[in-house]
Order: sequence, then structure tokens, then C-alpha cells
Amino acid sequence: MKQVALGSQGLRVPAIGLGCMGMSDFYGSSSEAQNLRVLDRAAHIGCTFWDTSDVYGPFTNERLLAKAVAGRRDQIILATKFGFSRDEDGSWRGLNGSADYVKASCDASLKRLGTDYIDLYYQHRLDPNTPIEETVGALAELVKAGKVRYIGLSEADADTIARAHAVHPLSALQTEYSLWSRDVEADILPTIRRLDIGFVAYSPLGRGFLSGAIRSRSDLEPGDWRLDNPRFTEEAIVNNSRLADVVAEVAKETDATAAQVALAWVLSRDVHLAAIPGTRSTERLEENWAAQDMTLRAEHLDRLESLITQGVAGNRY
Repeated sequence: MKQVALGSQGLRVPAIGLGCMGMSDFYGSSSEAQNLRVLDRAAHIGCTFWDTSDVYGPFTNERLLAKAVAGRRDQIILATKFGFSRDEDGSWRGLNGSADYVKASCDASLKRLGTDYIDLYYQHRLDPNTPIEETVGALAELVKAGKVRYIGLSEADADTIARAHAVHPLSALQTEYSLWSRDVEADILPTIRRLDIGFVAYSPLGRGFLSGAIRSRSDLEPGDWRLDNPRFTEEAIVNNSRLADVVAEVAKETDATAAQVALAWVLSRDVHLAAIPGTRSTERLEENWAAQDMTLRAEHLDRLESLITQGVAGNRY
């Protein structure tokens, strides 16, 4: 198992983790029993870096992980987030990064997760009405109190990352990163390299598109939020399929799957990085897990690198 040191604070995680968002929300219907089987299998193979958020469900994803982590808390690295405020009925109330909200959210997550500490606690999105210094100051107090071990940000800009890190060291920045989402390469990756902050790549399979599993909108279930995503219109899918085709070609040449190639590319980046693909299938879990053992040849890396010049149809959101 390949491990990655995220930041200079001592947090080490498997290079391949598990993004749990889709187990409760956003990607259509799911089975709790099947999700628990996936989580159990993940624990057994060593895929023990689990990523969730209070907003997923809302709140039900943390409760799901509480069931899966019971009896093996010391084996699992739990990451969760705060910042999006939602009601129990799922309605959205906006962003909140105030100190009081941070502390209250942490206590609520601890209760739902059935634990007395969170390994990695992120601000899910920046609150434009609260200085980052206030938010991170509250996070630092949670670290001092022993409720949180390490802290991070999600989808933050380079200046905010630096300001936050000056208040309390960040262990990780989480942002979308894949062969079709490479915005972070301009300013974010250079910043975290300079500050010695780790990186957690969410949606490393391009929300499933790079695996080759989505060739038309009919491949998505009703209720799947991708039906409203600009990259999953019929026109965008047709245009973006050429990217998935190249990944599939490399997969065929390397006797791997397209998903494994896409993950291996992310893991090849010159940064301390862990990837957290999501799945509700034990088969896909094991497939993704095996990607950490792949080393892409220079010719394949060059071909995949060339995809950036082809462009991507549709914005990320």
C-alpha cells in the first residue's frame, strides 16, 4: 500500500482513499446495506482514508460512516467538512464560516460520526462574509481541544490558502483534479508545494466520465445531479468523449482499465497527493485501489498530457 504524507504535521494517508458523497446524495438511489459492504471491504484492503461532509444527505452520510467505523475507529482516517448550511429537509441556507458555526458544526459531526475526534476537518467552501483568519482560528481551537487532529480547506484560492496557513498549519487542500479538471496547476499546486501542504484530489475520474461508463445522458439515473452539470449535456458528452477515448486507448495498451489509467495519472503528479474516487461497488473499489500500483510509461503520460490542449466542453459547475 502506497502512503502519502499530507503536509508537515504528521498526517499520513493511503494514496487512494474513498469519497463517500455518492453513498447518500447527488448520484441517484443507493442501498445502505451495499454501501456498508463497500466500506467494510475498503477497511479490509487498507483503503482507510474516508471522506465525507455534514452536507451530504444532508447529515446521513456521516451517520452511515458511524456504522461502518464502529469497532475499528483507530484503523480509519475520517475526514469531514463544514461550511454549507442545510436544513434536515435538505434545503440550502448558504455558507457559514463564523467561529461559532465552526465549533457547533464540529460538535454535531462528532455526534453523528460516533467519535470523539475528527482526523481531518475541512472548510468545505469559503464564506465570503467571514475572514479566513476567524474560521481557521476556530479550527485551531478545535485542534487544541483534541476534537480535530488536522485541518484543511476545500476549493480555496492561493491567497486564502497562504493566509489560513499563517494562522494554523494546513495539512491538506481538497479540490477537484483530474485529466479534465486541471485548473489547480496554475496557482494552487505551486502554492501548496511552497507551503508544504498536501493535496486531496476529489472527482479524479472526472465524475465517472473518464472511466468510460457514461456515453450519453441515458447512462445517468433520474436524480443524478450530473444531469444538471454543464459537462453532461448531450453536446458536451459527445465533445468530451474524445478525452475518454484516449484514456481507453492507453488502458488497452497497458492492460488496465480506463479508471485505473485516470487515477494513475493523478497519482503521478509532482505533489504530495491522495485521490478519493467515489463508488458504491466493491468491484470498482478494488479496481480503483489497484491503480496505486500502476506506473505509466513516458509515452502514455505524454499522450495523456496532450489532452489539455483539446479543451473540455462545459464548466465544472
